[in-house]
Amino acid sequence: MKTNDIVKYMTEEFVRYIDTPKAERKKKGPREQWSSRYFGMIPMALRLSIANKRAKKKRV
Repeated sequence: MKTNDIVKYMTEEFVRYIDTPKAERKKKGPREQWSSRYFGMIPMALRLSIANKRAKKKRV
């Protein structure tokens, strides 16, 4: 990228940021659990596996 492209991009982003209302900028969505944020689907897979084993054990 050329320097002019970078300056143009930064200016557009700054203007877009300024144009959005302050309340909308501060709005945050729900946060992911720390375990899935750092480890992805592995914790959920482990929980499902353990629950499945416990359910099978209770049936017997």
